[in-house]
Amino acid sequence: MKKITKQDTTLFLDGPEVCRSYIETGKITFGSSTLLPGQTGGIDPGHPNSHEIFFVSRGYIVVRNPATEKFYELHEEDILLIEEGEPHEITNIGTEVAVITWSCAPSHLK
Repeated sequence: MKKITKQDTTLFLDGPEVCRSYIETGKITFGSSTLLPGQTGGIDPGHPNSHEIFFVSRGYIVVRNPATEKFYELHEEDILLIEEGEPHEITNIGTEVAVITWSCAPSHLK
């Protein structure tokens, strides 16, 4: 087992989206994204060899696939499976900070 704390994370921005990468192995990647109300993150082109899961830890968001123009409305504790290579972007349509945890398997970074 390996304990990871917030201080161990890698912080990065995707537009106004504040992202944290908690762990990356050859098998899985886990992180989080935070958006203020009304903010839209950058377009992620998708991961050609990985499924990605979004879990809404807090807030109310819409995930848009810019290739198909499909929208997915997610409330707190909802999950969205993003297939391999599917582009996506997150918009916080709620009135509070949105926190989305995400995980890719196999890891898209290693």
